[in-house]
Amino acid sequence: MAKKTKQSKALPIYILNGPNLNLLGHREPEVYGHTTLAEIEAMCARQAKAHGLAIVFRQSNREGEIVDHLQEARTGGSAVIINPAGYGHTSIAILDSIQALKIPVIEVHLSNIHRREPYRNHSYVSKGATGIVMGLGAQGYLRAIDAIAEILSSKSRSK
Repeated sequence: MAKKTKQSKALPIYILNGPNLNLLGHREPEVYGHTTLAEIEAMCARQAKAHGLAIVFRQSNREGEIVDHLQEARTGGSAVIINPAGYGHTSIAILDSIQALKIPVIEVHLSNIHRREPYRNHSYVSKGATGIVMGLGAQGYLRAIDAIAEILSSKSRSK
């Protein structure tokens, strides 16, 4: 029987997606691309598996539900990747939930929010995030998974 590595025993990465991301591939493809959220989920599952990790992938248009998922990740996840979408610019509640986490958090944005409308240039979520990936489209999720895998691997090596 194959010996399991410490990393393969890791709790799943929670990948949380905010409002309107269920419309990816249809809503403003010139900004957000043609890749659907279901395609991103499949890409993320493959990328995580390549690192010996699993994911919990969720999307919600409701702020409170995202807060609930973040609270669940406190004990059920090894890390969080969050694309807060419009809530990144408005939600102190999501920031507070992220700051309560003791696990790595990577914020993802499909577009570069600093090249967008002025009201999109600020993200509350960034203050609580370990790192930020933006402007790479759907590939940003994969780079976030790579970063999480490296962070988790570094933590397991230091124990």
